[in-house]
Amino acid sequence: MIDVRNITKNYTIESQILKAVDGVSFSIKKGEMVSIIGHSGSGKTTLLSLIGGLTRPDSGEVLIDDTNIWSMGDNSLSEFRNRKMSFIYQFASLIPTLTSLENIMLPTAFGHYGSDTEEYAMELLGLVGLRDKTNSYPSHLSGGQQRRVAIARAFINRPEIVLADEPTGDLDEDSEEEIIRLFTRMNAEQQVTFIIVTHNRDIAAKTQRQLRMSNGIVSEISAG
Repeated sequence: MIDVRNITKNYTIESQILKAVDGVSFSIKKGEMVSIIGHSGSGKTTLLSLIGGLTRPDSGEVLIDDTNIWSMGDNSLSEFRNRKMSFIYQFASLIPTLTSLENIMLPTAFGHYGSDTEEYAMELLGLVGLRDKTNSYPSHLSGGQQRRVAIARAFINRPEIVLADEPTGDLDEDSEEEIIRLFTRMNAEQQVTFIIVTHNRDIAAKTQRQLRMSNGIVSEISAG
């Protein structure tokens, strides 16, 4: 489903070339749950952004369902992302003037969705334990609650692929367990493919495959 082929991304910092992603290649099958671990600055977030069509590589290809996403124009790529993928960022990034329900439904403003969208958004709020926060604004939510709204938002378009960058970074242990159970449920019931960047080895251990990134290079740790 996802085929990363010799992808490279360099940055120039004070005349020095930083190889953020250095000739990385790997494949992920539909329905796999894969974690990527590594130290800060190893290139994990950049790699996720390249796979998700947010950062253009210097060389190499990213194929999703045999389509090279970087051969698309900007509008086609945006439509493709909206239809196929969702992102969970390191920060919740909620819109402060929207309620929890409205924040979850926001991605549906950019595509065609069914009449049950609001009902599904309410279901997702329940799945992350925030049904009682439907009409709450971000300023009335804790950091952990904001994060859970953002995670619920990632599923509103019923994505085939979820790219998650430290998705449980500011959650307590119990909330973290709830979110990983949600990921596992979506993976099992809907065959959602997950790529999860994490420093948490306990989370990584619950994925089917683990990759390690170091100095822009990816290596396989284990396959379940």
